Amino acid sequence: MEPSTERAPTSVYQRALGADFERLAPELRGYFAHPDAGHVGRGTGVFEVAGSPARWMLPVLAYFGWRRILFPEFGRDVPFVVTNTPGADCSLGAVRTLSFPNRDRSMEDTMRIVDGRLHDFLGRRRGLEARFRLHIVDGALTMTSDRLWLNLAGLRIRMPRFATVTVTEAWRDASQHVDVRLTSPLLGEWFSYRGSFSYRPEAP
Repeated sequence: MEPSTERAPTSVYQRALGADFERLAPELRGYFAHPDAGHVGRGTGVFEVAGSPARWMLPVLAYFGWRRILFPEFGRDVPFVVTNTPGADCSLGAVRTLSFPNRDRSMEDTMRIVDGRLHDFLGRRRGLEARFRLHIVDGALTMTSDRLWLNLAGLRIRMPRFATVTVTEAWRDASQHVDVRLTSPLLGEWFSYRGSFSYRPEAP
């Protein structure tokens, strides 16, 4: 029997980064590569801090919580689970579930390549779309949003950039670390979650 020459699927991150994918820390490449066929990627860890201490943001964050984009709670040492599910079109869906003392909160999104760039479609209906720029420094990946759209009733509406999302994934101290921050010109940093986790492929 001839050996198989079929290549493993290419992940959205591999497509967005191209040759720069090899500049990632070796421990991060498995996370950003496409999970094996028939598997999902599952991570478990703890966020050192999660949410917004600005109580005046509660109405906005409660709405985003209902849409499964953000959440109104604020806590420290919050356990979480993330499940990454690859799509047939090389998209990558993710569900992050945080366990606060009084309830669980989930955030959902799907990463896709649009016109050669990485786009994230957020929320349970994937109605908020963000485009990202990617940079690798010392093996760590930083993604910064530079454009937003609202996808509503078949329309794609470009929105003012009311917030910038910065995501940094790094490997240090023998574990994977994630740092997500939302900032606005007038408000500064108003929402974040950051912590460490372990990650492995699993049967769904």
